[in-house]
Amino acid sequence: MSRTPLPGIGTRYDLTTREQRRLSVVAHRDGGRTLSAYRSDDPDACALSLRLSAGEAAALVDALLPTHQSPNLLHTTDLGLLAERIEIAATSHWNGRVLGDTRLRTETGTSVVAVLRRADAIPSPRRTSGSRAATPSS
Repeated sequence: MSRTPLPGIGTRYDLTTREQRRLSVVAHRDGGRTLSAYRSDDPDACALSLRLSAGEAAALVDALLPTHQSPNLLHTTDLGLLAERIEIAATSHWNGRVLGDTRLRTETGTSVVAVLRRADAIPSPRRTSGSRAATPSS
């Protein structure tokens, strides 16, 4: 992410996603935010621009970041580490794949600390194990 001061306005933050999509947020001096998404076929053409009040921006941050109120959130630490239970749907890209083949940590920065299947748990699953990443009932 890059940061650009905008004198008299605030600060602009630019992000390019893993899929090479461009997003920007202008943090206005009054606390409001402008969120912009750019077209994939023309990264200089804005496809969506939303002006958010300070309260709306705070609500969006709450939706994007897990909070202690999330039913799936298991634990957070002062180091910023988070443990969360995530169910894998039958239609998920991750369903049924060998954990070592998913490149999950490389692609997402996520570490799997356990795989739960019905009443069974596989703690600290090995990346090269023959066990599958998940099943629909996980």
